[in-house]
This record gives sequence, C-alpha cells and structure tokens, in this order.
Amino acid sequence: MTTPTWFDPSINSALIEHFSPEDEQGYFVYQLDALKKHLASLQQQDVIKLWFAVKANPLSKIIQTLDSEGFNFDVASTGELTQVLAQGIDPARVLNTGPAKSKKQLAAFVNHGVRTFVVESLNQLKWLNEAVQEQELSASEVEKPQVLLRVQLQWHEGEKNPLGGNSLTPFGLSVAEWQSIHVDNYPALNLCGLHIFQWGNMLSNEKMFSLWSQMITPLTDLANNIGMTLDVLDLGGGLGIDYLEQGKSLSWSQIIDDLAVIKAKAGVKELWLELGRFAVAECGYYVVPVVDRKMNYGQDQLVLAAGINHLLRPAITEQPFPVRLLREDLLAKEVPMQAFDIHGPLCTSMDNLGRLNLPADIEIGEQLVFGYCGAYGFTESMPFFLCHELAAEYVFQGGKLTQVRAAKPASSYLA
Repeated sequence: MTTPTWFDPSINSALIEHFSPEDEQGYFVYQLDALKKHLASLQQQDVIKLWFAVKANPLSKIIQTLDSEGFNFDVASTGELTQVLAQGIDPARVLNTGPAKSKKQLAAFVNHGVRTFVVESLNQLKWLNEAVQEQELSASEVEKPQVLLRVQLQWHEGEKNPLGGNSLTPFGLSVAEWQSIHVDNYPALNLCGLHIFQWGNMLSNEKMFSLWSQMITPLTDLANNIGMTLDVLDLGGGLGIDYLEQGKSLSWSQIIDDLAVIKAKAGVKELWLELGRFAVAECGYYVVPVVDRKMNYGQDQLVLAAGINHLLRPAITEQPFPVRLLREDLLAKEVPMQAFDIHGPLCTSMDNLGRLNLPADIEIGEQLVFGYCGAYGFTESMPFFLCHELAAEYVFQGGKLTQVRAAKPASSYLA
C-alpha cells in the first residue's frame, strides 16, 4: 500500500505511540509546522488580501498560526469574535460576515472595534448605519466602517451545494433589491465594496475563472447604479479539496493569475478571498479506533468508536474524508485492500463515514486516521446525540504531540 498524498508519514509514529484512555472515542490532531509552511506559500503574492474563515477551525493554535502568517479573520458570530480577540488579534483585522446579524450584534461588533462588515440585507445596512451614529463619536474618534454589500446572483449552470450554488439562499440580496438604495443615504458608513460567494469546494480552475468572470459586469453595473466607488471586491472562498482522491486539485499559481485578470477587469483597488478548507484542511487528522467488524448481507462493515458525532461532513455532502489504517508496518508489506462500509456508534443510518478501501486484515482495536480534518471537523460535528464524549484536540509541532483541549464526558454538558 502506498502512502496517500494527504498523509504525512512523519506523524505516523507519534500517533501510534499516543495512548490516553480519555481519547478512546477519537481525537483530532493538527500539524502546525506544515500549516505554517502552507500559509506562507499562499501569501507569496500581491494580488489578493487573504482572510481566514474562522468557521473552518476556530482552535486557538490554528488562529495563532494564521495570525503569524499575516492572515486576517472572517468571523460570523459573537463566539468567533470572542475567540479571535482572545488570541490578541486587532479588531481592525476582523471582517464580520453572516446572514443573521441583528442590530444588537452589529452594535456590539462596532463597540469592540470591528470596522469591516459584509451586510446581507436592507435591514442590516440600516441597523449598522444607526449603530455607528448612536455611538455619538466624532469622525476623528472613529473611522467609518468599511461596508460590503453581499450580492446573490442567479446562475443557469452548475449545481446546488452547501453555499447555494444555483439555488436561492439567505445569503445577500439580488441586484434588483440592492438597486433600491444609494450610498449617500448611509452617511455613517463607507460603502466601498461588494461581496459574492455562492460556490463551495470547487476543484476546477477553469470553472472558477468562468464564474468569477461572469460576476464582473452585474457587480460593476450595480456599483455604478447606487453611486458606489467599487474599491473592494470580495469573492469569498470555495477553493476545494479532493476528498474523493480523484486526482483533482487546484493550482494556486493559476488562481493568482486568474484573479489578477479579474482584478484588472473589475477595476478594483483590492480583491479579497476568505479561505477556510483551502487554508487549513490538509493540516488536520482525526484518529479513532475500530470497535467492531462484521459481515452483513455480503458486505464488510466496520463500526467505530465515533462517527458523525465527531465528523458530520460526510452525512451532509456524501463526500467522505479519506482514511488509512494507523499501523507501523503498513508500508513494509503488500496488504490486500478491500472496501468497507464505515459506521459510527449513533442510532441512525446517517452515521456513515463512507465506503472506503482499507487493508483486508484490519482488526478490532486498530485505529483509523482520517485526512483533511483540519477544516470542518470538530466544530461542525453533532457531539451531543446519544451523550457521547467531546473529542480532544492536539497539535503536532517540532515533532511533539501536545494537547490543547482535553476530551470531555457527557456529564460536562448534561444538566
């Protein structure tokens, strides 16, 4: 069996040697050295300003590593803001996104020093303008917040996905709705940009460039119609990871070349991307033991100590995280492979982590390691169903495995 491209063999021994009774229902590990190297490579360009979508992984050590490489932070909730500020991040480097911002939340973000917002409705725009005015601060005391209007376009190609794609979502408004405003009617705000983000986990440079190109005319026309000087265009993220190991991967250098063209055609001063999985997915693993193996109607099944209570994404997207057996001598001999249906412990057929190839001689008690779990792992899971424990999180740095957050039993959250 060859080592998969997503797995770094340098961490193999540390994972095999790690033993903690508290982690018998699975744990997460993030390689910070590898993450830092990857982030540095993303920053070796001057075309786009990069933000990290905190929803992908809000762990303190992940945020600190992104901070060290000059990333800014896209936060979509009060909890995410609290976590980012707790790591010493300047609120001036925070972008507030999300479809459900109330006036109270907007005012709180302003009071915390956040000065960059994506507004997704006419109400949010009105509330933010009022929140800034109600502070009763002079122009010298507070800079006008930068505001981007989120636009939702209609597409006649492509497919649905978690961000909407070609389907109607609560993210932003149509061009027609935004055309009812004029920037002069919001004197407390600097309406300077537009935001559009409808596609997730894209794996084709050509398709991404085509979609980006189609956005330019309707967005620049909108800006002209409402009196906006379009200084900033935020294209969100959506850069994909090849979870299914189909040999598809994006070229970062091609992305930069394509975005330079988009930036010039749109005539904007700044082009922004909000990276989530593309920034952090490859640095993370999830390790979990096999608790049962059985044959059922001619199909081999593995039942794990944890499933979608720790890794929900496969149930949402029908795209499993890739997996390998954690075994010291796995590469020393050729082991026949076969397909297994992999399930977790929850009492629902949804608890299925995929049909994946593993060594035919896998035994109960051995551990599996899933890849690309640096994004949309622990905090996208559903840990409370059936009262299972919360998974621990570790970082691997300088050849050492260090616990950041311990596993917690159900008694820690049950009332």
